[in-house]
Amino acid sequence: MQLHTLKPAAGSVKKSKRLGRGEASGKGGTSTRGTKGHQSRSGYKTKKGHEGGQMPLHRRVPKRGFNHPEKQPYRIVNFNQVDGWVEKYGLGEISPAALQQAGLMKPNERLKILAKGNFTAKGLRFVAHAVSAQAQKAIAAAGCELQLIS
Repeated sequence: MQLHTLKPAAGSVKKSKRLGRGEASGKGGTSTRGTKGHQSRSGYKTKKGHEGGQMPLHRRVPKRGFNHPEKQPYRIVNFNQVDGWVEKYGLGEISPAALQQAGLMKPNERLKILAKGNFTAKGLRFVAHAVSAQAQKAIAAAGCELQLIS
């Protein structure tokens, strides 16, 4: 077997219909496109999602909700998570940079600390974009440092 002797399998290659080659061909005149209308013209292309006049799916499905383009996503951190993270990841501070490095927070998120649960770690430094009033009191009572990022 050589490259110049290769041929496709019998019946696998079929000649395409040659349209618009005169009336005698049986495919002349309108070239199987019918008469008039945008589908009969050259350059015709359907728009994305076009369903042939049927109500398209994106208009049939009900719309719900709204995503605000300027909304800032927050990573919520509760006190009951802090002790586990300090032990597991060896964190000296709870800050966006430290949590991102540990893989606990995405770069586009902001950090918010809430007072759910308790933490026993002493001398921790909290750096956050937002803190609840209860959490602020608890951090001060535990003798930890709190810094707010604007």
